[in-house]
Amino acid sequence: MILSEQSVAMINEALTRYPDHKSAVLPALTIAYQQVGHLSDDIYREISETIGVPTVEIAEAATFYTMFPKHPVGKYLIQVCHNISCALLGADSLVSYLEEKLGVSKGETTADHLFTIVTVECLGSCATAPMMQINQDYYENLTKEKVDKILEQLRAEAVT
Repeated sequence: MILSEQSVAMINEALTRYPDHKSAVLPALTIAYQQVGHLSDDIYREISETIGVPTVEIAEAATFYTMFPKHPVGKYLIQVCHNISCALLGADSLVSYLEEKLGVSKGETTADHLFTIVTVECLGSCATAPMMQINQDYYENLTKEKVDKILEQLRAEAVT
């Protein structure tokens, strides 16, 4: 069993809000992700057994959304949008700067397990490109200076 009793209880509580158990798939995935930090086939099976929705449907939902990493990631998952607006306004150089600054390549996690850098297709903030999402927070109109401040702040938060 990967999911804790508390997570299973939270998933069961979520089920009470949805007459169709398929509607509880995203809340269940979110609860599992918050506990474990990533999703896997074993977690899909546990959710399936808990809510009574086929495992394949759990996996389909999880793989559709970029907010659910499928392997362990750092404490701060940096998702850089590289869709057309962000690409035209510097997303590639933003990714290169992050790679240089953190000493890892896209898809990798820093040795201290704080940061993972990935690119995603669209984060829906075209008017404020280039932008990135770190965990649940958006950072927009990015410059190297803004990125430096963000990373400093996150490092400080990680220490406390």
